[in-house]
Amino acid sequence: MKRHFFKALCLLAIGLPAGAATFSPELVEKGRYLAIASDCMACHTAHHGKPMAGGLSMASPVGDIISTNITPSKQFGIGQYTQQQFSDALRKGIRADGAPLYPAMPYTAYAVMSDADMQALYAYFMQAVPASEHATAPTRLPFPMNMRASMHVWNALFLKDQPLKPEPSRSPQWLRGRYLAEGPAHCSTCHTPRGVLMQEKADLFLGGAQVGAWHAPNITSHPTAGIGSWTQAELVQYLRTGRLAGKAQAAGSMAEAISLSFSRMSDDDLQAIAVYIKDVPAVADTGQAPQTVSRFRQGQPGNALASLRGNGYAAGMQGPLQGAQLYSANCASCHGASAQGTRDGYYPSLFHNSATVNTSNLLATILLGVDRNTAEGHVFMPPFGAQANAVTSLSNDEIAALANYIQAGHGAGADAPAIQAADVEVIRQGGPASPLLLLARLGMGAGVLAAAAIAFLFLRRRRRRA
Repeated sequence: MKRHFFKALCLLAIGLPAGAATFSPELVEKGRYLAIASDCMACHTAHHGKPMAGGLSMASPVGDIISTNITPSKQFGIGQYTQQQFSDALRKGIRADGAPLYPAMPYTAYAVMSDADMQALYAYFMQAVPASEHATAPTRLPFPMNMRASMHVWNALFLKDQPLKPEPSRSPQWLRGRYLAEGPAHCSTCHTPRGVLMQEKADLFLGGAQVGAWHAPNITSHPTAGIGSWTQAELVQYLRTGRLAGKAQAAGSMAEAISLSFSRMSDDDLQAIAVYIKDVPAVADTGQAPQTVSRFRQGQPGNALASLRGNGYAAGMQGPLQGAQLYSANCASCHGASAQGTRDGYYPSLFHNSATVNTSNLLATILLGVDRNTAEGHVFMPPFGAQANAVTSLSNDEIAALANYIQAGHGAGADAPAIQAADVEVIRQGGPASPLLLLARLGMGAGVLAAAAIAFLFLRRRRRRA
């Protein structure tokens, strides 16, 4: 009797109802680490919100998707899920009520994860994550994307619900890296281009893709288009810190992945991921002329300050030197007059920096800023878009002028395509829209017209017979 009473007290102490299953500390800790490796926090925690309580609005090419509460709340979260239902949600994209999830949830990657890891994750979420008794706003996509039943067809076409194929000739380190990169870390979800139905293009695996306002770059072994010029040690350093001096700085969703996932993983696992990624077959940038110079070695220092002197601020803002004027006023205090950055690398140089040779990432960085937090410290660049918390709000025309100045002088050079105010607005609104919404509506419209035509012909035939 005393033993049962003591067990009930323990269950109450850890937030579980009496009679609920309990799991060993070792299994819960394994699940905690897997949740970190899977980057669950980044999507399922709203800014300044409770951990895993959902409510984060994520821009997608077909509309905003609101992340759900995945705490063990029985009313608002996943507290009623069985282990099988939990596994089906993660690996098959099917909720406990049978409705399909949208593939913004990377279940196509989690599908390769093992039963043992599913059990560990379930133990962690049910026993160690504090329950949040708050509902999240529902996802409301435009018609016909709001018809979740259509996802059953998408899953039948594109979901491969099976483990990774055996590779007996590979080392244990390579196999571990593949499992982590293709499963929990779901690298391909962002870095692989998508087709017209938003499916990943397997033949361009990790070849780079647009993800909302940001461009997830090519991370294959291609020497110029990808990261073939990086050493294994450099890739590990980037995953741990989000910074590789003279080459790349993590921002956007990659900064979140660095802050909340990769920087908290073990060195052995980061080494394994690096071994596998370095072995991924090279993919050249699609739709672009072959690059002869790596994106990490483009640009040079320099400034236009001498041309600005004596003209006055108003005059400079009206002429061809507007970009230089904006740079001097808003950027030079941190990145240096010649865009050289600081000696310690906290403020990076803008030449030999991959962000300045990609239009989407350059504009997104200016508009949205950078926010990254690792063991090295907090890295922050304020956003310059028209936001309530912006230090300085720049218009689309001003940002276009600034970005053109940076690209021409410190990025891809004179060959870089001219950036227009309309390009800035696209990134400000969350990135390019997908044609899928229009195609779906046209397809449904054609289907309705075809059905109406068939019905009309059928009725007409019956009347003639009558």
